[in-house]
Amino acid sequence: MNILAIGPHPDDIEFGCAPILIKEVRNGNDVKMLVLSRGEAGSAGTPDLREQESRKAAQLIGAAIDFLDFGGDCHLEYSPENAFKIAAEIRKFKPAIVLAPHPQENQHPDHAVAGKLARDACRFARYGGLDELEYLPVHRVANLFFYNITQHLQRPDIVIDIGDVLVEWKAVMNCHESQVASKGYIDLQKTGARLLGLTVGVEYALGLFANDPIRLERISEVKLSSRSF
Repeated sequence: MNILAIGPHPDDIEFGCAPILIKEVRNGNDVKMLVLSRGEAGSAGTPDLREQESRKAAQLIGAAIDFLDFGGDCHLEYSPENAFKIAAEIRKFKPAIVLAPHPQENQHPDHAVAGKLARDACRFARYGGLDELEYLPVHRVANLFFYNITQHLQRPDIVIDIGDVLVEWKAVMNCHESQVASKGYIDLQKTGARLLGLTVGVEYALGLFANDPIRLERISEVKLSSRSF
């Protein structure tokens, strides 16, 4: 199975959903990270340095990584043209699952824009009549899930136990030395994962939000429960 993770900046995928990707790579699936800027507006670290940090992190995850140019950090625009660019990458990689930032507005406008672009791109990738994408065969994404980057108080639709890859996650986040040196991102992410884990009866967990209802053949396919309190 191919899994595509989309992030607006270097480090967003790593902070938001890297443990999920690490577990999928361990399970034999192919993971690709698609980053939509090089952190040009960041207060710490140059674009070249931040790209290097992301490439190092991708290597630890076991994922491929590509960068797209949307005008730079803080310049992501919600437009069909930008969604077509992501849809082209979807048609090339053919992922069954796409992960993207939650489209709800938060501390950085690029996060929500990236989520909305990913949502539209998944739809565009399956349309056969788009002139902008006619040079690539259509592809239908089975599932689109959204991840949070630094928001930890929402109730997710899916909860994934990540306790077995916590050490690896910390190493991946530490690749972004230019960012973690200035703010307590690692403590924030670990604390959020610890809180969610405790609520579902595991040590650490990450949540995902479903873009569409999750289809099952039988209710008995659900083997685990998140009820702990």
